[in-house]
Amino acid sequence: MIVVIVPENSQLPTPNSQLTEAYVDDGVMVNSGQFNGMKNRDAMEAIVKHLEEKGLGKKTVSYKLRDWGISRQRYWGCPIPIIYCDKCGVVPVPDKDLPVILPEDVKFTGQGASPLAQSEKFVNVPCPRCGKGARRETDTMDTFVDSSWYFLRYVSPKESSSPFSKEASKYWMPVDQYIGGVEHAVLHLLYSRFFTKAMRDLGLIDFDEPFTNLLTQGMVCKEIMKCKEHGYLLPDEVKDEKCVKCDNIVEIGPAEKMSKSKKNIIDPDKIIERYGADTTRLFSLFAAPPEKDLDWSDEGVEGAYRFLNRVWRLVTEVKSQESGVRSQKSENTQDSELHYEINKVIKKVTEDTERFHFNTAIAALMEYINFLYKYDDKDSSLYGNAIEMLLILLSPFAPHISEELWHAMGKKSSIFRIAWPLYDEAALKKEETLVVVQINGKLRGRISVPIDTRQTEIERIALTDKKVAEWLAGKEIKKIVYVKNKILNVVAG
Repeated sequence: MIVVIVPENSQLPTPNSQLTEAYVDDGVMVNSGQFNGMKNRDAMEAIVKHLEEKGLGKKTVSYKLRDWGISRQRYWGCPIPIIYCDKCGVVPVPDKDLPVILPEDVKFTGQGASPLAQSEKFVNVPCPRCGKGARRETDTMDTFVDSSWYFLRYVSPKESSSPFSKEASKYWMPVDQYIGGVEHAVLHLLYSRFFTKAMRDLGLIDFDEPFTNLLTQGMVCKEIMKCKEHGYLLPDEVKDEKCVKCDNIVEIGPAEKMSKSKKNIIDPDKIIERYGADTTRLFSLFAAPPEKDLDWSDEGVEGAYRFLNRVWRLVTEVKSQESGVRSQKSENTQDSELHYEINKVIKKVTEDTERFHFNTAIAALMEYINFLYKYDDKDSSLYGNAIEMLLILLSPFAPHISEELWHAMGKKSSIFRIAWPLYDEAALKKEETLVVVQINGKLRGRISVPIDTRQTEIERIALTDKKVAEWLAGKEIKKIVYVKNKILNVVAG
């Protein structure tokens, strides 16, 4: 085999080397005539151009997409509007007889043939051309045919003279945000584009693409449990890592996409019955970014449940005034740190939710409630405002408990009628100070932090600093002395 690509800036393998395996990475062209010395990616375009100039080839793009077989031997689907006549051959159903309506006198035998073939009234029809006896096609189209343009029907569901209203589609389309599962989205989106471009060419619509933005959500995965005797097992068929049917040790496999065939499924009704719908919803949003696969975790569900219980305990302990939500742009800054934290969490949750980063938005709420628990002046009006912000920001993720606690605070209207809070950018600009970090009185580091940062936070930042951690390795911290906004001295030995 002749070597045609070698690594860039490398002499090995040489053009005449005998390779034991193919070189598959990018590199520089050799043994390639006029293309010698070119990077292989650049050479691809140059070679194609050369072939086109010589009339030996033409640049094209190929897709790994097979022909679409749209025929299905099942009842559910669009009837294929074709009639077979012994005299006239294949005859399309006339426009005046469209649409072909599915019959209701079918029998579902499960024997493989299309259920439509069981309806004599549906099958036996006169030929539209010669009038003699003929038979109707009994296959139905793949349901992708429906779902490839359903969005156009959605915008004009009551249209009776055509499949959809061109005026309505011009107003509503294209779709701003499409969210779909990773397995379903690929072909569905591709077919939708095909249909959209065909209808554009027919003059039925005036846009090129059906969807502006796409979010492909990941799959829910869970570990597989298998018994040598009974095969795959449901979660309630396993106790103490043993099969409840035979008491054999169960083999715990890796997390895979939830599947009824592998029985690694979770009954959401049982989770809701035990923890509530809010816990189930919160865990699903918090466990992973929406575009990534989610590994189901019973411990994670427990964690979400504990968090919501912390919210419940905190709110029910607060005596809140029966007032409306205060603007975060007010001059009420009696506690600058609390004012800062309120605006900080509003900004974080707002921006992350808009980007579909629900997991980090929920994480910000968890940090926020930790701060509220530690806050000293729980009788201040600003603290009551902070609790209101907590519930409003939590409401998209845990709507039921948020609404319940909102009314428990004396609010009359629904929390979902409250405007989404705005943050004050000026409140997020905190002056910083340089805190010197000492170990046993000797300078070992410096950290820049906002003025009046709590000592606990100063300690956390300092002790996780790489240099400080190296000096403390193998030592026991005996005492920490903090001079506000100036020095943190760690006594260790």
